[in-house]
Amino acid sequence: MAKYIYPAIFTKEDEGGYSILFPDLQGCYTQGEEIQDSLEMANDALCLALYCLEDRNEEIPAPSDPSTIKYDENSFVTLVSCDTIEYRKFFDSKAVKKTLTIPSWLNKMAEQAELNFSQILQNALKEKLRI
Repeated sequence: MAKYIYPAIFTKEDEGGYSILFPDLQGCYTQGEEIQDSLEMANDALCLALYCLEDRNEEIPAPSDPSTIKYDENSFVTLVSCDTIEYRKFFDSKAVKKTLTIPSWLNKMAEQAELNFSQILQNALKEKLRI
């Protein structure tokens, strides 16, 4: 899970809008009406594709050098970035129950201090994972 930057080919369509293709990621494509919308759609498609690869523990392909990508006169290449950690936070935030064990004395002290075990565990995991 990380931040990524990949080249995308934006092609102006005759009927309007843009089609977007990521040549390094099989099946990763989208479309948009205007440039702003197209960039947002490209970001979403890129994040989803990489998120799925991460979840399946599949190899993340290296991005191509944009200057080596071939395209026609109706197209252009631009870089699109995404952060799969932020994507996960937004789209995969359902709570998961975990069972853990701690010493009884520590449990009593934490309860007396009215500590929130879930929040402390989340904070500790984020710190340990550096996210």
